Amino acid sequence: MELALIAFVVAVIFIVRAVKIVPQQNAWVLERLGKYAGTLTPGLNFIWPFIDKIAYKHSLKEIALDVPSQVCITKDNTQLQVDGILYFQVTDPMRASYGSSNYVYAISQLAQTSLRSVIGKLEMDRTFEERDILNAQVVNAIDEAAQNWGVKVLRYEIKDLTPPKEILHAMQQQITAEREKRALIAASEGRKQEQINIAEGERAAFIAKSEGEKQAAINQSQGEAAAILAVASAKAQAIERIARAIGQPNGEHAVQLRVAEQAVEAYSKVATESNTTLIVPNNMTEVSGLIASAMQLVQTGKQVAK
Repeated sequence: MELALIAFVVAVIFIVRAVKIVPQQNAWVLERLGKYAGTLTPGLNFIWPFIDKIAYKHSLKEIALDVPSQVCITKDNTQLQVDGILYFQVTDPMRASYGSSNYVYAISQLAQTSLRSVIGKLEMDRTFEERDILNAQVVNAIDEAAQNWGVKVLRYEIKDLTPPKEILHAMQQQITAEREKRALIAASEGRKQEQINIAEGERAAFIAKSEGEKQAAINQSQGEAAAILAVASAKAQAIERIARAIGQPNGEHAVQLRVAEQAVEAYSKVATESNTTLIVPNNMTEVSGLIASAMQLVQTGKQVAK
């Protein structure tokens, strides 16, 4: 009974040590009598108890490594406090086990030295502008060396670049001056555009006013011409009617009567004006002569009309 119990315990221990279940996205390095014997993949695996052992366990997931902050000196001798984060992944479990005693520490140190080297080639202003280039150069430098450690460096991101307080103050003053300069330029451009708009408005108003005056003068001259033509036409019609009336029976007697009436009216008008001395002819033959002269003019007009 005791032998059966001992055999059962030994069998359980043998099975426990012989069966290994590897989780997904993991790789276990197997050693047999102290020598590399293979890599166990995810799932159920069997090994020789007491002969094989699991020497290293690696996660094949992407790992984020916080790179400690450090002081870097730029090309123009400016100190920058820089920290970042590195992303890598184990691609070869065997090299990751035997290529370096501590590949995580090795990658971290290599990231710091590579970053110092890259920043030392740039001036301070360019380090803020070319973060993507810095990240790519650091990744290339680390990845080349990390291949011997069975590690693939995926990317590196600079989290913060902090210059000294004096540099920060100077940069702030520079930014303030640049913004004030832009504000002054914008204000001057606004005033310039305002003056241009005012000048163009005055020019347009002057042109519109001159066009209006020109049109008004044209309209006035056309109106005066039309009035002159209308008066001339009316006089011509009146003369024509008078000429036709003279040709009627007793037309000449009517003209004589009208001339006599106008003469009398002229004498009476002169007599009514103040401070006017009226000389009346001693005989009325002069009036008859005036009528005769008027009739002579009428006869002449008729002959010309014919």
